[in-house]
Amino acid sequence: MTPPASTGKRADAGGLKEPLLPEFSGGHCGGASLSGAVFNVSTSIVGAGMMSIPAAMRVLGVVPTLVLIAAVAALSDVSVEFMLRYTGWAGGGPPSYAGLMGDAFGRAGAAVLNVCIAFTITGTLVVYLIIIGDVVSGSVGGGDEHAGVLRELFGARWWTGREFVLLVTAVFVLLPLVLRRRVDSLRYTSAISILLAVVFMLISLGIAVYALFRGTATMPRMLPDFSRLSSPFELFTAVPVIVLAFTFHFNVHPIRAELSKTSDMKEVVRISLVLCAAIYAAVGFVGFLLFGDATMADVLANFDHSSGAGVPQALNDAARLSYALHLVLVFPLLLFSLRINVDELLFPGRRPLATDTCRFVSLTAVIMAMLYALAIAIPSIWTLFEYTGSTFAVTISLIFPGSIVLRDVHGIAKRKDKALAATMIILAVITSSIAIASNIMSSISDKVRGGRVASE
Repeated sequence: MTPPASTGKRADAGGLKEPLLPEFSGGHCGGASLSGAVFNVSTSIVGAGMMSIPAAMRVLGVVPTLVLIAAVAALSDVSVEFMLRYTGWAGGGPPSYAGLMGDAFGRAGAAVLNVCIAFTITGTLVVYLIIIGDVVSGSVGGGDEHAGVLRELFGARWWTGREFVLLVTAVFVLLPLVLRRRVDSLRYTSAISILLAVVFMLISLGIAVYALFRGTATMPRMLPDFSRLSSPFELFTAVPVIVLAFTFHFNVHPIRAELSKTSDMKEVVRISLVLCAAIYAAVGFVGFLLFGDATMADVLANFDHSSGAGVPQALNDAARLSYALHLVLVFPLLLFSLRINVDELLFPGRRPLATDTCRFVSLTAVIMAMLYALAIAIPSIWTLFEYTGSTFAVTISLIFPGSIVLRDVHGIAKRKDKALAATMIILAVITSSIAIASNIMSSISDKVRGGRVASE
């Protein structure tokens, strides 16, 4: 990557100065195509968050969830536009999210961002491994046992166990992918991952249509059912889930840097957001239509039991496997950003990671070993996943971009930009605070209720 020009400036029609950014900053002949960038951005967005959308519809109802998806997608577009507007003003290296935070708030700001991104992506990747293990090997938790595809076919063997399945997946499937040094080299796997997400959506749609014809499915609720909520504030718990599903900001600069024309990044982001919002809306509606108020936080667990539509179990397995394969192909793209942020945090000022083979391989190996150990040690982190969306993800996708605009160290923000940035931050803080408080109160209530049941 070649750094942006830090001294040359030009004036726009309004008299504001903007940095002269090179059209191609990837440092490789040809550069990445617009379609390849769209696949990579879309893959960064569509991950484990997709399976939580049906549960969000169970809480909010169809109409409010669709409105929330559209609103969060629009806010994501605005926040990325803020980031791109300030890209190129900070000198000293290739453009990055950490560079923007460092330019606005110094080294401490960049370090805080690196920590937030590291926690967010680590939690997400551990969830990916847990889901892959659940689908292929099975899971035991909460008194329920869910057989994985291998155990359904071959029974309980040592080689169908969770530890062995995840080890083989990590070493022979994921490791060759995560050792790629250029994010553009993942464009084909990203395209396949989006295709698999669509396959999952189509299979789910087919099962839902079949259930409708058999009369085993009911039309989902359009609005919230307050009688099923412990508190009206419980509605706010769905907001961080959707925000987390659209958190991809840490991959904006790596993908932008390899575009033939970096100015195309705005179009890439908007196309990707529209595509992913459509996928989320379709998967959420179909999942809620199929499972109704029995929809679980992990919709794959519903397929694990049975769709209840009378379809062959093989079709349910096909839905689960297509989603697990989708996560396998999303995994290396997120690890790419995790590795960069950990490297910036631990080795600031060093030469680019991709040019240092020893550091690149060692850091990759340590991260993979840590993720594997966490996935084996933690049977389920859905509660952690919810809190991640309320804290780190909201901070990365809304609060930090808004803060950069309010700080405006280069004096390029207009009054309406600062007003929009302040609104983003206020909405993020209020909704996240309410969601965290609601989650804590629900956890306390569940423990009290569990204690009373045990004493009886």
